[in-house]
Amino acid sequence: MKPHFYKVNTPLQESYTAYHLKSQNFGRIWHYHPELELHYTIRGNGLRFIGDKVGNFQAGEVILLGENLPHSWRCQEEYYDKDPQASIEAIVIQFLPDCMGKEMLSLPEAYLLPQLFEKAKMGMVIRGEAREKLIELMLAAVNAVGIDRLIILLSLLKILASTQEYELITSAYAFYKSNEVEALQLNKIYNYTLAHFKENISLSDVAAMRNLTVTSFCRYFKMMTNKSYYDFLIEIRISHACRILIEDRRPIDVLCFECGFNNVSNFYRHFKKITGLTPLDYKRRFTQSEKAE
Repeated sequence: MKPHFYKVNTPLQESYTAYHLKSQNFGRIWHYHPELELHYTIRGNGLRFIGDKVGNFQAGEVILLGENLPHSWRCQEEYYDKDPQASIEAIVIQFLPDCMGKEMLSLPEAYLLPQLFEKAKMGMVIRGEAREKLIELMLAAVNAVGIDRLIILLSLLKILASTQEYELITSAYAFYKSNEVEALQLNKIYNYTLAHFKENISLSDVAAMRNLTVTSFCRYFKMMTNKSYYDFLIEIRISHACRILIEDRRPIDVLCFECGFNNVSNFYRHFKKITGLTPLDYKRRFTQSEKAE
């Protein structure tokens, strides 16, 4: 899926942006920008689309996105229905790799930074003590002024460059530049799928949104996303199932139908293929990790 270019408006008097975001939702557009982005979700949950991966996000998550890495945080539907109880909050820091001067990256003391920026191109979820330190600094960055802003950014980069407490998100780094019309058309398909994934989606209905035959649409979607529309739909359904497994006590044989699957065996097969675990093992692992924290 080709993302939409997003222009980050950094004030002329600042070398990077740091802001406290409070809104109804994170929007819907899948986009990219040349700035790296450090994103701390304070409140909100739903699905995140980063590169070629679909996953769940929730409060407390800290993610570093590399330059031009396509991404979108899609909240659950109640966040788009103007539910007064549903709103998001986040701290977002965006900066160009050379925002403090190209010469700095050539300094011998900064040898870890180019390595960090390469890893960030696949997206990094930060865990443990490193996450706690980053959160404190990110909160401070929002109101910092003058040289304190640079000190905070350097401190953030030091933690990110040296920590081993992270997981890479995508399997590869790749993006396609697109024009705005094409991006909007793809987002229409993307939004339709998120709104109807629990239903029996017809390929002919989705293809009609692009005025294509089913065969042409399947070829088009594969070319744009490097995966079939069916695989994309299954990823959405499994990501929803992962969230329900963690939040709900309903039997697994019941919740599979709420995620759009027609039978239990089909659900188990796709869940194991995508996560590497059975639904029960996935739930146990998450519960154990929560207790460990």
